[in-house]
Amino acid sequence: MSEVILKNLGLADYEPVWRRMQAFTDERDARTPDELWLVEHPPVFTLGLNARREHVLDPGDIPVVPVDRGGQVTYHGPGQAVLYVLLDLRRRRLGVRALVTHLEQAVVSMLADHGIRAEPRPDAPGVYVDGAKVAALGLRVRRGASYHGIALNVDPDLSAFGRINPCGFEGLEATSLKRLGVEMDVETAGRALAEKLLMKLEG
Repeated sequence: MSEVILKNLGLADYEPVWRRMQAFTDERDARTPDELWLVEHPPVFTLGLNARREHVLDPGDIPVVPVDRGGQVTYHGPGQAVLYVLLDLRRRRLGVRALVTHLEQAVVSMLADHGIRAEPRPDAPGVYVDGAKVAALGLRVRRGASYHGIALNVDPDLSAFGRINPCGFEGLEATSLKRLGVEMDVETAGRALAEKLLMKLEG
């Protein structure tokens, strides 16, 4: 399988990273290695292509950014490990649905290592523990390549999710590794998630 480069961007504003993903996707060619970007964002609400503005209930001073991924509204903020997947899907012969499954199962496998049973939901992409969302997922595919990715709640301010209808679901509860009893910093969690995803991609 082709090489995958893992980059840790640290704490970085959402919009410049999004624009970098777009530029990377537009400029890549058949020889460009795939990349995974680990990043933590300052607080931001993002609206996917299917999002309705009324699902942003009380943004306060948190910016609201319409973006080009699929899905509804979600929150990114400190304490969340975001893994962006910049993959040549054509080269990998990988469909979008299969990539979504790989991302979800990477989280499921990671949490299973800590004795936590997590599962995806057929009606709402992402990963859940006892009905509470621990990871949100949204992708865009352009020129046969993916960008955006998955956001895992390590220890974010969960009250921010109460200011939106996460993924368009009123009253959907959010949870985190910390709340589930897993003590882990964002970088460690992000790297563990990336390793699980690489195992899925190489399998």
